[in-house]
Amino acid sequence: MPIAHYRHATLDCPDPYALATFYSSLADLEIEPLGDLTPETVSWMTVQLDGKPVIAFARVDDYVAPTWPTGNVPQQAHLEFSVPDLDKAEASALAIGARKADFQPDENFRVFLDPAGHPFCLILNY
Repeated sequence: MPIAHYRHATLDCPDPYALATFYSSLADLEIEPLGDLTPETVSWMTVQLDGKPVIAFARVDDYVAPTWPTGNVPQQAHLEFSVPDLDKAEASALAIGARKADFQPDENFRVFLDPAGHPFCLILNY
């Protein structure tokens, strides 16, 4: 019997709704309904797969984006997504607001920064 069951990962950010929208577009995930909240007032959002949260986003007022691969603010964590075609996936990610990282360590995956500055990778399916 496991000690715990995986629930979801949470990323700090300045705008949870904007980051949930970004990852929803990137990975075709559903955005948690806002209910009575507005995008400007929400402090916590999730994107979901089959109705279960897979990534959560928490508002942090003094958020500082990580630097990658070096710098004063470590990346702390990053997300990875499998893709069948790196060039097409890159174009699509850039179109929804990703930024390609200057440093690219390998030809089989590409590192990007989400709109809040978190690194994430698009990895070629083998």
